[in-house]
Formats: sequence, structure tokens, C-alpha cells
Amino acid sequence: MGREARGGQLKQFTRQIAVATRGKGLYAIDAQVTPWVEECGVRTGLLTVFVQHTSASLVIQENADPDVVRDLNDFFARLAPEDQRLYRHTVEGPDDMPAHIRAALTQTHLAIPIHEGRLALGTWQGIYLFEHRAANHRRNVVLHLLGE
Repeated sequence: MGREARGGQLKQFTRQIAVATRGKGLYAIDAQVTPWVEECGVRTGLLTVFVQHTSASLVIQENADPDVVRDLNDFFARLAPEDQRLYRHTVEGPDDMPAHIRAALTQTHLAIPIHEGRLALGTWQGIYLFEHRAANHRRNVVLHLLGE
């Protein structure tokens, strides 16, 4: 079973990372997040990952088979198609309102436990920024780590 932390001093750390995207798709950000968490030296805690945009989101998804991320992209394209006849908000192009819908259906933040100094992700899980716009973007992601 679980083990309770006793008498430890809670520490907080924050960092902002930038993720350069090249259009729609899932971009793995583990390589930017994992080393920073380990450097902070928190053994038990909680990491919050937050994206500061309304047309991109965050997901935890399989990182072993690239077909998973391709299928997710295809599914969301069917779910929120780029057809300006369907939306009122069209000023920023045909991909803008579908991007907002896709972001609303996914998440703008994730909470990931830290266990024994490491992200408590499963064997095949990875952290992804999910870009919903067609153009290149620079997305800001804020990390907040709390623990002991």
C-alpha cells in the first residue's frame, strides 16, 4: 500500500518551457519535463503542467506506437472539421474555431504524481502538447512542482 510522508518540508518549483510546433499534431514534451523534475530533488509530490493557450492542449497518451497519435489527429479532424460554414468565429482562419473545440474537449492542465523522485507515468505513457492549429506556433507551458 501507500506510504505517508512524515515531517518533510514542502518545496515548490516553477518553470516555463516553450514548445515549438510545426502545425497540428502531438508533440512529446517528456524530454523537457523529466530532467527538470529530477533536478528539483522532490521525492514525493505533484507536478502540474499547464498550457497557456486556448487552441492547444495537453494529453497523456501512449508513446510506443506512433499510429496512436496519428489516429488521434484523424479522429479530432473528423470530430471538429475545418468548415467555416459551421462556425461564427472564423476571423482567424478555418482552423481556429475547430482548434478551440479540440482544446475544450481535451485538457489545459495535467496533474502527475511524483513517486520516489520520478514522474509516476505508466510504462507506455508520455506527456504531449496537442497542437490544434495548422501554422507553426511557439506554445508556453508552465510547470509547477510541489513536494518534499
